Amino acid sequence: MTALDATHDPALQSWVESANAPGADFTIQNLPYGRFRRVGTEEPLRMGVAIGDQVLDLRLARELSPWGEGIDALLAPLAEGDLIAFMDLGPRAWKAVRAALSHALAAGSDQGPFLESCLLPRAGAAMALPCTVGEYTDFYSGLHHASAVGRLFRPDQPLLPNYKWVPVGYHGRASSVVVSGTPVQRPLGQIRPSDAAPPELAASRRLDFELELGALVAGGNALGEAVPMAKAEDRVFGLVLLNDWSARDIQAWEYQPLGPFLSKNFGTSLSPWVVTLDALAPFRRPFVRPAGDPQPLPYLDSPANRAAGAFDIGLGAWLQTAAMRQARQAPQRLMHSNAADAYWTLGQLVTHHTVGGCNLRSGDLLGTGTLSGPAPGQGGSLLELSEGGRKAITLAGGEQRLFLEDGDTVVLRGVCQRAGARRIGFGSCHGTVLAARAPA
Repeated sequence: MTALDATHDPALQSWVESANAPGADFTIQNLPYGRFRRVGTEEPLRMGVAIGDQVLDLRLARELSPWGEGIDALLAPLAEGDLIAFMDLGPRAWKAVRAALSHALAAGSDQGPFLESCLLPRAGAAMALPCTVGEYTDFYSGLHHASAVGRLFRPDQPLLPNYKWVPVGYHGRASSVVVSGTPVQRPLGQIRPSDAAPPELAASRRLDFELELGALVAGGNALGEAVPMAKAEDRVFGLVLLNDWSARDIQAWEYQPLGPFLSKNFGTSLSPWVVTLDALAPFRRPFVRPAGDPQPLPYLDSPANRAAGAFDIGLGAWLQTAAMRQARQAPQRLMHSNAADAYWTLGQLVTHHTVGGCNLRSGDLLGTGTLSGPAPGQGGSLLELSEGGRKAITLAGGEQRLFLEDGDTVVLRGVCQRAGARRIGFGSCHGTVLAARAPA
């Protein structure tokens, strides 16, 4: 696990002045990676680092600025827009490049004059997915979400017997993972209106969001070889915000006995900036199970995971309706929660995924599952916030929602902040619901 070093110094300032603002997401202590090209061009994608309201173009930065010994070669895959190749270099390379970028962007750096011409306003960057997503697995590590949803359908037994023993997950569809800002079309699927009626093909009437984090896998393990807890976090490069769009009415009819299918595979949105585990080091927290709960089986346990396997990441979801947008009203916050409340850690997700012999590969995506909080107003989905569609949410302008309507935009945000550390943020992940296509 990453130890604190000079890159985390809360007193560190950047010569990019916007990175020093008190409410900045992309401070010099953050330095997240994203893949982009300039708006309006078809130039090759390259990797950049967000710093304040700017993007440092790593292709230009490699060409125009001097770098310390060995750094130029490490920057080569980033200059070519190949985050997967960079992730394959491993934790030592990641840490070396982070240190070099921090030094280059720090106030008073000799590299500042070289790098000024390598900056692009973030508003002028057309973002792509950080890398090609190879495989996608979605877990169910939000205890409070699992409990709240379970109570809706099984009041006497909200959690199934396996929940506190095994990280539950399912394999999703990587081809429909899209970058923030890409519209999401309301899906069609089989819906059963009532127990007395036959199913019909129709557009979902109960479209929902799910607030999650996504972990990008780095490096692989051979088929048949498990990744032990001691090495599990070496297989996680960084985190993004993830919206697991869900069609609840389609899901209700199809999910037994094998789990979600059309209700989930029509779209998953990711934020464009990857916040590295190195950047998150000041916001680690002990992983502690509630009193009376079973401790993880030995293969899912380690001293390091108990000491600092959780992350203190404040999360929130906002909604802007079409009417709000037309009236130029800002999105309204629906909920807030914290990733530290997850029941399973990133390391445990990696280790359990591989314990049966599954071979993860660089660029695979692991979703945490919906990260709800324990209190009212902390549900990470409309299914929870509307109590299963029974209690309407009233917005500031008087509109009401049980589930999402066409034209609604959902915005997810994540921020880390605590005394003695500089704030770092994830930016946002947003998507707007488009009307369904006509049924065949």
